[in-house]
Amino acid sequence: MLRNLIFALGLGLSGAGVLIALGLWQLDRLDWKEGIIARAEAMIAAPPVALPAAPDPVADRYRAVSVTGSFTGEEAHVLTSTREEGPGYLVIAAYATSDGRRILIDRGFVPETEKTTPRPARAQAVTGNLNWPDDVTSSTPPYDVSRAIWYGRDVAGIAALLGTEPILIIARSDTGDGVAARPVTTEGFRNDHWQYAVTWFSLAAVWLGMTLLLLWRIRTRKV
Repeated sequence: MLRNLIFALGLGLSGAGVLIALGLWQLDRLDWKEGIIARAEAMIAAPPVALPAAPDPVADRYRAVSVTGSFTGEEAHVLTSTREEGPGYLVIAAYATSDGRRILIDRGFVPETEKTTPRPARAQAVTGNLNWPDDVTSSTPPYDVSRAIWYGRDVAGIAALLGTEPILIIARSDTGDGVAARPVTTEGFRNDHWQYAVTWFSLAAVWLGMTLLLLWRIRTRKV
């Protein structure tokens, strides 16, 4: 009996220890993710600065910037959908800055019926946030040449198509021509670490409860 009690106790404590360690790891991940979100929110809301000469995709992601120049009239269209307005496109426009650079501006959303609506070249100052979206994965379809549709904001690919630098500014407010701005927010950040931690701690509690039950059964079992 004593051997069985020791084995059950060791198994119960070791199993609970692993589950508690996983819960504590998720709490560490929660602190890490909250730090990332707080940094992103601070950069999104910060006063805009001039466009850096060579923005870094890590250090400058979400940086608020202002540029002056003109839309060139060249566009790419990324298939998307909103709960309120249904299917449509993000308008990614080529933009010539006043200091001679060509970059991309994510102007925002238009309904499906507005994809081919002319949006001619014109001068427009733009304030927004630098971003390198994670829209494109290994399962994202390639650019549909025949329909002129992208299925994700492939910054490098769209830049090559429109002859710009691979730099994307997401407009903070509407830039006209019936395009509804979709400014950068942190709403898309996944932060499920608290739920995961609660799950692991709950499993640890159940494991300990089952261990106590097993110990009781071993202790009261008749020989």
